[in-house]
Parts: sequence; C-alpha cells; structure tokens
Amino acid sequence: MDARVLRLLSAVLLLIGLAAAPAAAQDMTKRVPAEWELQEAVWLQWPGPWETSYEKAFAKISNIIVRYQKLHILYASKRIHRQARGAISAAGGDPDHANIVWHDIPNDSAWMRDNGPVYVISNGEMRLQNWEFDAWGGAFGADVPYDKDNKVPDAVGAYLQLPVDPVNIVHERGNLEFNGAGAVILNWSTIGDPRRNPGYTKEKAESDLKQHFGVSKVVFIEGVPEGDRTNGHVDGIARFINETTAVVPVCTEKSFCKSGDGKTGSIFDAAARTIEAAGFTVIRDPILGTAKYGSDAFDTNYMNWLVGNGFVITVGFGNEETDAAAKKRLEGYFPGRTVYVVEMLESWASGGGVHCHTNDQPALSLLKSAGQ
Repeated sequence: MDARVLRLLSAVLLLIGLAAAPAAAQDMTKRVPAEWELQEAVWLQWPGPWETSYEKAFAKISNIIVRYQKLHILYASKRIHRQARGAISAAGGDPDHANIVWHDIPNDSAWMRDNGPVYVISNGEMRLQNWEFDAWGGAFGADVPYDKDNKVPDAVGAYLQLPVDPVNIVHERGNLEFNGAGAVILNWSTIGDPRRNPGYTKEKAESDLKQHFGVSKVVFIEGVPEGDRTNGHVDGIARFINETTAVVPVCTEKSFCKSGDGKTGSIFDAAARTIEAAGFTVIRDPILGTAKYGSDAFDTNYMNWLVGNGFVITVGFGNEETDAAAKKRLEGYFPGRTVYVVEMLESWASGGGVHCHTNDQPALSLLKSAGQ
C-alpha cells in the first residue's frame, strides 16, 4: 500500500477515535452521590441481644426519619422484630407507619453504615457495591461475628432489584466522605490497616478508589483519635457540607483534646491542613465540652451526623449547652433542613453515633438529573 495512503488511513482512524472518545467517556461516567442529595430511603439494622441498650435512640431516630422519607429496618429474628416495634411505639411512633418497610434479613450488628452497600451511579444505572467486611479489623474481638453482615448488601440489592458488584477490599462506608462532584476524603489509617488489608499501599488504594467510585481526587487523612475503635473512620473527623467545603473539629480549652497535643488534637489539625491543601474550604467545628457514660469519658464531638431529605440528625451527649450550640452550628451548615439532636451515649461509648448506624440510599431520580 502506498505510504501516502497509509498516512491518510491513519489520520482517518485517529479522527474516528477522537470523535468516539467523548461518547466512551460518557458511557463510563461513575459517581457516588453526596449525602445531602435527594434520597430514596434510609436503611438500618435493628440492635440485637448484645446491643439492646441502643433501642431507645434507634426508636427516636426512626420516628424522625419516617416524617421525611422511607425507612427500611432489618431484623434478625422475630423476637428482635417484636422488640423493635415495641420500642418505636414506646417512643411515640407507629411501627406500621406507611414509610417503614420491615425486612427479615439476617445480620450480626447494628452498624449498617459499615457493612451495608455503597451506592454508585454508573453507566446510566444505580448499582450497589459490596465491599468486604471483617468487623472493623477484629477490633472488638475474634468472637464478634460478621458473616451475616457481610452478606447484607446482596440482600439489599436483591430487594431493590439492583445489580451488586463485589469489591475484594476490606473497608467500611463510615470511612468514605463524598462531595458528589469527584472527590472523596478517607482515613488511610483505616483502609491501610494491616488487619483489614495486609500489604495494601496508598498508591494502590488511590487507584482502586478512583476506579470503583469514579472520583478524580482522593484525599487521605491519617491518624486514630483517642478512644476510636474503628481505627479512625472519617465520619468522626471530616465531613463535606457542600461540594467545596468540609468541616473538621477543633479542640478548645473545654475539651480533653488540645491542639498540638500530638494525639487527637494534632490529628484534627493535620486533617484540616490536608483538606485545605487539596483545594477545599475548611470550617473548624469547636469541641465545647465533655461527657461521661459509666466509666467512659469523651469529648462532645458532633461530627457523626446523618443528612436526609429536609433533616439532619446528630448524636447528642446529654449536655444541654453543647447540644444546643451544635444544633445551631448544624443549622448553619445545612440551611433549610431541620436539625435534631438525639442523645445516644450508649452507642457512642461503643464506637459511633447516628451516622454509623444508618445507611442512606440515593434517589433513583438522580440518574435523570445527572443527564444519564
């Protein structure tokens, strides 16, 4: 074949490839919606025998959510189902509320944020991801079961009739904070924990996260705050409140932690610097007091909030002054949403709050709004 013909053919093929590239890129569009975007529902796993002290808080949380949107409740036995219904009634709610859907689905714990699915919009459809779950790297002991929890995303996908993609990496959704616009913040101390993923590297993690979530920016913070039993889940350290702004705690003279203490205060300060260096605005949320539960004492950190359709719920510490101040700050972070503070010291002493217990499901209508 004549050399000129070859050059012409190559040029034509190049042009065809360039013309096709945008369409291919569009086909591969993938993102995880931010928590403040429209939701279809919230899911939770009702506390079992070893977590019954959480029931009052769960009932209060449930009765708030159903005022705004659908709530799916998983129960592991008929007894737990009866107890859940009784707790909701005792808190002034209706267990037969039109927005409550009960599911007889086996599970091991009451922390569905972490063992539940991650929802991803990919190639014009909603998909679920089932990341491996090993009960927080065995942080609560080898006798804590998690096999049933690890299968919950598959059961959720089957109910919703949505595809479920297995991800062979141990990780929890409580360590993922998305802005819905191409960025995720997470704690390397969690996903890089050798009890979860031995031999895993930060470079490999960044590549995996970009592949699975479609993000272009991965922001790693590091460090485990004192008393944290998840090895540093990001939902107690840094939260997006819009596409460009994140909130990070700051220690004060009224908190146990102190800025520059080489421990929790330094972790918060370093996280703020890292997030700012990544191009985001950072608001520092002051820790204005302490609280006690039994022999446990801790700072009043209100970062573990849940955002829903028209509402925000955050953990309460039974401290009227700090609870009221936190409510006011959250009203500023999320204007137009009603903010609720629910005292839940029992579960906080065990490792988390309302965000840790709930798993939000984005609305399917986001597919259309994304132009897919």
